[in-house]
Amino acid sequence: ANGAKVIVNDLGGTTSGEGADQEPALEVVKEIRDAGGEAEANFGSVADFATGEAMVAQAIDQFGGLDIVVNNAGILRDVIFHKMTEEEWDAVLNTNLKGAFNFTKAFTRPFMKQRSGRIINIASVIGLIGNAGQSNYAASKAALIGFTKSVAKELAPRGVTANAIAPGFIETDMTAVLDEKVRGAILERVPMAKFG
Repeated sequence: ANGAKVIVNDLGGTTSGEGADQEPALEVVKEIRDAGGEAEANFGSVADFATGEAMVAQAIDQFGGLDIVVNNAGILRDVIFHKMTEEEWDAVLNTNLKGAFNFTKAFTRPFMKQRSGRIINIASVIGLIGNAGQSNYAASKAALIGFTKSVAKELAPRGVTANAIAPGFIETDMTAVLDEKVRGAILERVPMAKFG
């Protein structure tokens, strides 16, 4: 609505996401186009540095430049810590934290060159308060907040800002998989007793 040209990245159709559904990303692109905007889809794992570089190249090639990157890829692999596997730890940290590193790194050089740019990292209230069964997720989101603060200080002299947003509990596909006991425990901590 504000005139931004958007590239939507999703895992669907990549080697690491074989069989993953491309439809959600394509639906977002269609919604933006139907509203009169310009949008394209890009497919690749944020945990792969090349995906961020490809998106930068795509933005410059198709839209003539780039102004904003929103790092909002996130996954859950909830399990109590003493039963957590290395794979469950790595999957969450690779997507939630390394993904933000990869895309921020890819966007930083063009942002610095043009002396402007906006980095927006979607953290979580869990990064601030922790949560049982989510040590991997809490660690990734807490680290993302620290990462954002450090990058903001480094890039500010070049006219580039970095901010983290830490939403509370939001009704999404990711939270929809939580069992009723977990949902109930979460809602007990929310003053309005409902998801956003």
